[in-house]
Amino acid sequence: MIFKVLYQETLDEIPVRESTHSMYVEGDSEKDVRKKLAEKGWNINIEFVQGLSDEFLEYEKQSEDFKVEQL
Repeated sequence: MIFKVLYQETLDEIPVRESTHSMYVEGDSEKDVRKKLAEKGWNINIEFVQGLSDEFLEYEKQSEDFKVEQL
């Protein structure tokens, strides 16, 4: 399943909509995605992890920024 991860670039950054970034990660569950990101050593403030349904995934694929991170 593909998950959309909303995050801030640094751990001490306060979540603000205008500075929120997103990435797409393949995983078995939200917990699996969080574990993969932690193992990579990324120092990001994960705000939200959302599983994408087939319809929402097709919508997200239309964006030119859509890219699934290989973890």
